[in-house]
Amino acid sequence: METQRLILLFVFCFSVFLLWDAWEKDKRPKVAPANSPTASLPAGVPSPSSPPKAHAGSTSAPIADKAAAVPGATATAAPKGEVVTITTDLFSAEIDALGGTLRRLELLKHMDAKEANKPLVLFGPEHSYGAQSGLIGEGLPNHRTLYRVLPGERSLGAGSAALEVRMLAESGNGVSVEKVYVFRRDSYLVEVALEVKNGTAQPLATHAYFQLVRDDKAPAGETAMMQTYTGAAVYTIEKNFQKIEYSAIEKGKTDYPRQASDGWIAMVQHYFVAAWLPADKLAREYYTKKQPDGLYAAGLIVATPTIEPGASARIAVPLFSGPQEQQRLRTAAPGLDLVVDFGWLTIIAWPLFWVLEKFHELSGNWGVAIILLTVSLKLLFFPLSAASYKSMAKMKLITPRLTKLREMYANDRARQNQAMMELYKTEKINPLGGCFPVVVQIPVFIALYWTLLAAIELRHAPFILWIKDLSALDPYYVLPVLMTITMILQTRMNPTPPDPVQAKVMATMPYIFSVFFFFFPAGLVLYWLVNNILSILQQWQIQRMFDRDKPAHAKR
Repeated sequence: METQRLILLFVFCFSVFLLWDAWEKDKRPKVAPANSPTASLPAGVPSPSSPPKAHAGSTSAPIADKAAAVPGATATAAPKGEVVTITTDLFSAEIDALGGTLRRLELLKHMDAKEANKPLVLFGPEHSYGAQSGLIGEGLPNHRTLYRVLPGERSLGAGSAALEVRMLAESGNGVSVEKVYVFRRDSYLVEVALEVKNGTAQPLATHAYFQLVRDDKAPAGETAMMQTYTGAAVYTIEKNFQKIEYSAIEKGKTDYPRQASDGWIAMVQHYFVAAWLPADKLAREYYTKKQPDGLYAAGLIVATPTIEPGASARIAVPLFSGPQEQQRLRTAAPGLDLVVDFGWLTIIAWPLFWVLEKFHELSGNWGVAIILLTVSLKLLFFPLSAASYKSMAKMKLITPRLTKLREMYANDRARQNQAMMELYKTEKINPLGGCFPVVVQIPVFIALYWTLLAAIELRHAPFILWIKDLSALDPYYVLPVLMTITMILQTRMNPTPPDPVQAKVMATMPYIFSVFFFFFPAGLVLYWLVNNILSILQQWQIQRMFDRDKPAHAKR
């Protein structure tokens, strides 16, 4: 009985936590953009902590049009550039010659959350999401400069390993920049390079910036019961992985290393990530800010080497834009796999996911892998579960005697408690004996919850028949209904509380909490369903063993 109460308390607290987190995200106050410490910066163009040295002899006005050409911003006065459409084995991309911005990116191997036959759009107008880059300094090309698209292939051929797209911007002061995108086969890494040629008579020293801009809307598919992190993130060896929430950026209350020679900066959302991955030991400055157009920017600034007259320099930073697949993330950059949000029990979640992957390799089906993992965990915790169920079985055998004691000493609570403790002592029962085994298992259950919630491998992964996506709701609610039935059966197998009011509450709990499972992904419900079935079988066997001793207990 005590174990049952503890389980119900845990489920209740966890549910309240999810609801409170969803409410807080929705209701948190917004701060006016003018209060941001970066609000005074030029629209969309970052500024390094050490201002770049303007090249000598530069008296011309900036090339950039005064209208911000960022995704989602109005640019009625800005010139319109050619839009280049690129197709590879993984991407369908659009690059706007106005700024050379990667403004649209479809992931051909991953389908939309709402339309299963349509590729997922990672960058695009829906979230004003894009990747921008340029130089910082008067008269130097930035992401508001009009480029000229150079001739070249636009589709990755069957026999080609890479596809290169070039755009040229020439200033009137002798500095020209070629922006180069390099797409590679079977890779979500896109190399973005700025090739700067100094055609002036003086040395040129400047800075290059690479940034991601996005609104603060969560991606499609999230519900109040299944919310994940959407926002910026930065990784350095000094402070490891850090989330940077939009609210913190807006208020100017961010705490991450600005200057570093390692790491990366990213925009993270459920299942997907876009991250700038500069080379190790390259000095860089990380920044985040809210722009006047309402979008959030996260990027980095690197200093270019001094470019002598007539010479050129190349600054390249790879951009990872794709799914949070563990192996690809680990290969792309150190620490990038940490964007997979396994919650505060990551130390437990990582081994669980590793085992889940191995079971998938064995079975070829993620649903079967979840079942095998559930069985393995049940076997691992069998001794603890057995101790819990034995305690419950003993409590069930003496429940009639406890009821008599409550009736006998109904008006004397102190005497009633004393008599109950004497009964426990006589029967060698610890009323809290079933609690500790459950408490030990709770961290594992929570870690597994986040593992199944965060793993993109379950996205659009079929199980059987009607379940085509383990990361989505059961379309016919078969699993939640079965889950409710198992909860009712478990309740009836547990000791009935002597107090009639408590008995009624316990009887209605399965119906109340089963509602939550109607809003959980099918993969999570499958885990809980299998776990409940195994628990029922184990509890039934232990109860069957104790029922043999029932006559002996009844005589006492």
